[in-house]
Amino acid sequence: MKTILYNAKIHTMDKEKPFVEAIAIQDEKVVAIGTNEEVLNLSTNQSDSLNMDGKTILPGFTDSHLHLNYFAKSLTQVNCETNTKEECLARVRQKVLQTKPGEWVIGHGWNQNNWENGYGTISELDEISNVHPIYLTAKSLHASWANSLALSQAGLSKFTQNPEGGMIGKNSDGNLTGLLFENATQLVEKIIPQSDINKITENLEFAQSELWKYGITSIHDFDGKDCFLALQKLEIAGKLKLRVLKSIPLDILDAAIDFGVSTGFGSDLLRIGSLKLFSDGALGPQTAAMIDPYENNPSNYGVLLLSSDEIFEIGKKAQNSNLSMAVHAIGDLANKTVLDGFRKLRTFEEKLNLPEVRHRIEHVQILTQDLLNQLAILKITASVQPIHLISDMETADKYWGNRSQYAYPFQSLLRNSTNIVFGSDSPVESPNPFLGIFAATCRRKENGFPDTLGWYPEQKISLLDAIRAYTISPAKLAGWKKTSGRIFPNEFADLLVLDEDIFHLPNDQIKNLLPIATMVSGEWVWRK
Repeated sequence: MKTILYNAKIHTMDKEKPFVEAIAIQDEKVVAIGTNEEVLNLSTNQSDSLNMDGKTILPGFTDSHLHLNYFAKSLTQVNCETNTKEECLARVRQKVLQTKPGEWVIGHGWNQNNWENGYGTISELDEISNVHPIYLTAKSLHASWANSLALSQAGLSKFTQNPEGGMIGKNSDGNLTGLLFENATQLVEKIIPQSDINKITENLEFAQSELWKYGITSIHDFDGKDCFLALQKLEIAGKLKLRVLKSIPLDILDAAIDFGVSTGFGSDLLRIGSLKLFSDGALGPQTAAMIDPYENNPSNYGVLLLSSDEIFEIGKKAQNSNLSMAVHAIGDLANKTVLDGFRKLRTFEEKLNLPEVRHRIEHVQILTQDLLNQLAILKITASVQPIHLISDMETADKYWGNRSQYAYPFQSLLRNSTNIVFGSDSPVESPNPFLGIFAATCRRKENGFPDTLGWYPEQKISLLDAIRAYTISPAKLAGWKKTSGRIFPNEFADLLVLDEDIFHLPNDQIKNLLPIATMVSGEWVWRK
């Protein structure tokens, strides 16, 4: 049956026909767009015509960097994203009271930069319970905080050496502080009882329903193989109603190559994305790799996890199997190193007359002036999360000082014709794309800080550019350009409905928007 939505303000994101009044949908796809009269003339006795009463319709949004399994788990964990450490501890204490002795208490979201006394201590968690292993991941996912029982069960003691690419927190006496950084977090995470695949599948099904409430109809996921297996189960059962571009972790690269898996392989709902690598840490724990030291710590340059030669060698191996790469890089040294590696790859491609692969850098949080045009020159996509600047602007000023003028440099990247896609890094941040649009166009916190101009206001971008980074640009990067990202004939009817026209609102009010309905493949998957 044909569905017709008319009397609407429809922003198609198509340059040739950016605004229409009505659309007709049949068999999952848009079959016509135009004026009310043009589209209503296509109706039949079997058509379902819906008067939208002047509401606004946009293409469904894509979150181009999301950890779906972690996001799903975060919906059931202690929310540690609090203004004070005391509030976080109170929430953990409440969860302990609801949990059987011996069972793990898991939480996520703490940010020591927002707490008056900084990091938590092992004794604070031990006071809450010595019969529950407690493990709390930081907002950045690059650090964690555990009690003595959790560390003991992981076999950690004052004599345990730092793993490669990680650090175990110890005080001046050599005793454990309960803090773990970078790869050291895996020492505990590997012993935490994992959900079976059926439970993960159930969690993901619930998580997608939460994403629909934000108008998200597609994601680029950066979780592991269990997430991929669960997504396949959902698709086979006909329950996957979210387009997913699924990354491949480095530790299963050889297996992926043996099976002949390549970027773009899959269906209209689930397909293979890029090989995921990490080149450094994060800003919050001061592990992002920097050319010059952190402002408050002259001996700290962060942690560089990969050299340009290593990126090049991994890239050659991946390219032989037609796999693109997505490399996490936050600090300016990390971004420079990754770009040097990609430059070697582009030279290698040119010499052997190989096709250019759609590589991407995840985060691109700080560059130098000399690097602002390099992503465009090398045809590397900047996969960025504007919502991070809301949380990080004060931390960036504290640790990076004047270098922050090149942090989250969205306008500079666009001015140099860099392809940009937006995401959230959820559960590190909220997956709400309207907060991301607010951050990119206003560059200030929700409370108005620092002022009406915003933080480094020269890096603001237009509303249209921000929406493109959530719609047509990620669809093109994922290889769905001809099927999604716009409201256009022969493309999937993935869309969201707003009560207000986003293009007629002041940018600082966009943060308050939420859809009233979301459609995927012509089906209303959520209505307020």
